Amino acid sequence: MNEVTEQKKASENRQFIVIRLMNEQYGIDIRNVDNIVRMQKITRIPKMPKHLVGIINLRGEVLPVMSLRVKMGLEKDVYEKKTRIIVVKTEQEGNLGVIVDEVREVVTLEDAQVDSTLDVRQDGKAYVSGVGKRENGDLISLLDMGVISLEDIN
Repeated sequence: MNEVTEQKKASENRQFIVIRLMNEQYGIDIRNVDNIVRMQKITRIPKMPKHLVGIINLRGEVLPVMSLRVKMGLEKDVYEKKTRIIVVKTEQEGNLGVIVDEVREVVTLEDAQVDSTLDVRQDGKAYVSGVGKRENGDLISLLDMGVISLEDIN
């Protein structure tokens, strides 16, 4: 393959980290992920919105930590052995930790496997940017991490 063909093929494929929230699978574009860490002590901050759990100190950097479950209107988090904090890169806040029930795997989806016509809105925002369709028939809701951020915290 020549270089142009390889670049085109790479642009047609995207990698997602598949996470579990309750019994559902979601995908986070790997380009948005900075780090994945085990659950650790979270320092609470008074008078913050319910979805902002607190802050952590990760190698000298203080990061806000948000509950994806609460942000998306699901049940409150239950911390288990598989619970992780995914550090995502956001344009507005810098790095942000999001709590997930489990990190399952990394999948590669071609553009043809992603249906982006879905329009699911909550609070006027589309948290899910599309649905990935795997060859085995599984569906993965693809999260728009640009929308799932702290931007609405005052």
